[in-house]
Amino acid sequence: MPNDVTHSQAGATLEKADVTKSVTPGDRTEAAAVRIDDVAVRFRSKKRDVTALTDVSLDIASGEFVAIVGPSGCGKSTLLKLVAGLLDPSAGEVRLGDERVGGPRHDIGYVFQRAALLEWRSALRNILLQAEIRKLPAAESRARAGELIRMTGLEGFEDALPHELSGGMQQRVALCRALLHRPPVLLMDEPFGALDALTREQMNVELRRIWQETGTTVILVTHSISEAVYLADRVVVMSARPGTVAEIIDAGLPAERGYSETMSRPEFGEATTRIRDLLGAAAAVD
Repeated sequence: MPNDVTHSQAGATLEKADVTKSVTPGDRTEAAAVRIDDVAVRFRSKKRDVTALTDVSLDIASGEFVAIVGPSGCGKSTLLKLVAGLLDPSAGEVRLGDERVGGPRHDIGYVFQRAALLEWRSALRNILLQAEIRKLPAAESRARAGELIRMTGLEGFEDALPHELSGGMQQRVALCRALLHRPPVLLMDEPFGALDALTREQMNVELRRIWQETGTTVILVTHSISEAVYLADRVVVMSARPGTVAEIIDAGLPAERGYSETMSRPEFGEATTRIRDLLGAAAAVD
């Protein structure tokens, strides 16, 4: 996937800096699908003011997969809400392509930790809910839904109700729903956090494959360092609140990534070690 960022050497803690590299938060791409420019977010209440994010700058290239990790409460989900236009920055700006984000965006996809399916609708009808809300052409939407169902391995479960599906299959339905309108940017907020370890690994492999097939720009928030490194082109490491970009890690992994083989690669180990070093005690539990 394209990545026009110029990389500098990673910290001295890495033995093979030519394999795993970092970039400074200020490095910019020529043409970004998402541009976050000197953003800050402050929440004010009668009791106190809280700064959630400060001085956050990040460019994400078209078709890139970026993961965001950091301590709880550092503003990872807040960053996704800014890109989605669900929250306005207190300072700075967010742009999708050449357009400034100034309100809720209808051209993105969003996948949450819970699948949030309607229990009385089948898998197919849950996917097509996206088309109904957006008033998309019915025939074209059903064809697209069929394509996504095949892509995610849901064939034969089109008529199943959510309670008849496993947690992983429910998340596949949610992913299909988010991709139905072919969004240029897909936001994912800890989408596999509620799944068991084995299902989560399987979903990681599936997501990586689906991303390669669709070419969608993906921003993933996760608490799992290994998940972030396996899936992403680059991993954005956030500091504790007020959250800012501490470092951006380029794992240097090949495009084709078998799960077990990738976990055993030295680049994978170096990247996860560097991220744990940056996060310190907050990374004790992966």
